[in-house]
Amino acid sequence: MKRNIVSIDSEKCNGCGLCISACHEGALQLINGKAVLTSDSYCDGLGNCLPECPTGAISIIEREADEYDEQAVQAKMKAESLNETHFSGCPGARIRTMNRAPQAAQPAASTAVQSELRQWPCQIKLVAPNAPYFAGAHLAICADCTAYAYPNIHQFMRNKITLIGCPKLDDVDYSEKLTAILKWNDIQSITIVRMEVPCCGGIVHAVKTALQNSGKMIPWHVITISTDGQILES
Repeated sequence: MKRNIVSIDSEKCNGCGLCISACHEGALQLINGKAVLTSDSYCDGLGNCLPECPTGAISIIEREADEYDEQAVQAKMKAESLNETHFSGCPGARIRTMNRAPQAAQPAASTAVQSELRQWPCQIKLVAPNAPYFAGAHLAICADCTAYAYPNIHQFMRNKITLIGCPKLDDVDYSEKLTAILKWNDIQSITIVRMEVPCCGGIVHAVKTALQNSGKMIPWHVITISTDGQILES
């Protein structure tokens, strides 16, 4: 039958995973770093995933496709909820438990760690692009979850102005605020600290876009933290 169905341009897809979490039918999956429609029968063609794509890689087209099978979708979602090893939704939403050996409690005074946060506010949504602390600053742009996954997160914040956010939860385009910060200030470097999950790709994409829009060549690099608190790359 001919019907409306999702189409993904793999050249434009940056693997951020935002479309996957937006698809209530679980029709999309990340394969080799790209969003892929796993089955025509899982896609209802309504396009809830479209507005989540930051690169415009998704469109709805009319073509020959299997009929949408709501019963198959419900059965698949039920199976995934019972067995996380068959989870095909956004990897960032996969349920995981980290079993850690208990540590002996220590007196607070002997283990106190000094905060490296140098300014307030630190949420990307709340900072003012013309704030005086941005003058000549080195930036640490961190995903919210990194502070909870990596216990020594303050080492990446040392001598930097720290900005935090989550592109999956904040309904804003971070690149606009970051572009203004880069344009109005003499930023020296950018360190991005992200989680390994696909939705954190939205922060990297926002920084890339801001660099392009600002027209500035600023050194930047990415540090990736695994969900069990390991540095995967830096």
